[in-house]
Amino acid sequence: MIRKAKLTDIKPIYDLLSDFADRGHLLARPLSLLYDDIRSFWVYADDVTDRLLGCCALQICWEELAEIRSLAVVPDHQGNHIGQKLVETALTDAVVFNVKKVFTLTYIPSYFERFGFFTIDKTELPLKIWSDCITCVKFPDCDETAMLRHIRAEDAPAPGPEKE
Repeated sequence: MIRKAKLTDIKPIYDLLSDFADRGHLLARPLSLLYDDIRSFWVYADDVTDRLLGCCALQICWEELAEIRSLAVVPDHQGNHIGQKLVETALTDAVVFNVKKVFTLTYIPSYFERFGFFTIDKTELPLKIWSDCITCVKFPDCDETAMLRHIRAEDAPAPGPEKE
């Protein structure tokens, strides 16, 4: 099941992201920043054990601009559409916040193309988003691909049944 992250999820999120960072699949996130950004995270947890199986964050960056970041799924559960569900949840969240554009910095552009993202030049992004990059070990030689998706009104989820 997908749910908002809780404080008890921070250590498993940190461990998952660190594992992916060690493999070179994404950039590590300091534990202190995960506490700061916990409200941005969605997690996919096992229905029975509540074990964290994946995570993704939608970070609001600027007026009408947000970033999908820290998407990771535990290796033994990849291929079960968990990442897809997390990205779709983040995109729905963007609609709720009236975000007009969502970007991501990724090492796997083909994955995000499935969701309507397209490659852009990093210089098209506002300077404000680079504040996290200053502490990155790869700064200023970022080797991630910048991608963008426009959010439209029709991206909004269908309304649920009305309650009496």
